[in-house]
Amino acid sequence: MHIYHDSDVSFDVLDGKKIAVLGYGAQGRAQALCFHDSGLDVTVGVRKDGKSWNRAKEDGLKVAEIPEAVKGADVVMMLLPDEVQPDIYKDYVAPNLKKGAALEFAHGFAITFKLIQPPKDVDVIMMAPKAPGDMERLVFLEGFGVPALVCVHQDYTGKAKMIALALAKGLGALRAGVFETTFDNETKTDLFGEQAVLCGGLTAMIKAGFQTLVDAGYPPEMAYFEVLHETKLITDMINIGGFEYMWHVVSNTAEFGGLTRRDRVITEESKKGMKSILADIESGKFKDEWRADWNAGLKDLKRMEADEKKLQLEVVGKDIRALFERKKQ
Repeated sequence: MHIYHDSDVSFDVLDGKKIAVLGYGAQGRAQALCFHDSGLDVTVGVRKDGKSWNRAKEDGLKVAEIPEAVKGADVVMMLLPDEVQPDIYKDYVAPNLKKGAALEFAHGFAITFKLIQPPKDVDVIMMAPKAPGDMERLVFLEGFGVPALVCVHQDYTGKAKMIALALAKGLGALRAGVFETTFDNETKTDLFGEQAVLCGGLTAMIKAGFQTLVDAGYPPEMAYFEVLHETKLITDMINIGGFEYMWHVVSNTAEFGGLTRRDRVITEESKKGMKSILADIESGKFKDEWRADWNAGLKDLKRMEADEKKLQLEVVGKDIRALFERKKQ
């Protein structure tokens, strides 16, 4: 993978260009504010007089309803949830997207699975920061940036890659490093990471560890600290210096125990499960299940969210976290 840095890219390709950021959630807000601070011409496209409309105005940004934001825009950034992108694109973006514009995504789901099929006379690109929106903004304000991926799906103007890189520069991402990849690779690795490790696998392991200790008669508060609270401490160390640094920092007892027992948790069966998760992503089975729930009004997702809130782990954790909240003076 080629890595780009700040010195490799200029803003010239965006001189005089208008950028429409559609959506003002975590990613939309962070990117729009960083672009604005970098001197780019940004308009936020959202529902008129809604919460996001008012917040963007309070933040000092130009706002417009989505059709108006798209009209005349040279770069249209689809920073909306995956489940609403196809309808928003069909109803508001496609009728107003001008020839030669760049249609940009922060995640490749809609393009990889052909839920959005842009016309041939536009660039289709991705600039995907590898951090939540709040962290992107914080690191930018500190004078640096988070890493990002850039991809080109369709290069109508011959400038698609440079536009994606210029957007990354506006976010400060090139100060850290920007990696070039493909829509297909970004989409499928991102989904796999979320499902098998970061969101699905990790929460399942925490739940199982908590329940194992509680079922054995240990206090739930102690179980919470040992299997959830300290998770961030360990992942922070891994993020700083990899496994080697983490093993160096923890006790020899923790290192020996971890290295000799971890394969009892992630077994050959666990690895088969990971492969089946990847197979569902690659075949489109996960996409079909997710779309079916979209069309059902997120019925299954809402049910699972409600069930998760009832977990003893969540109830205990909420009480413990309240103890550590900084009291307002």
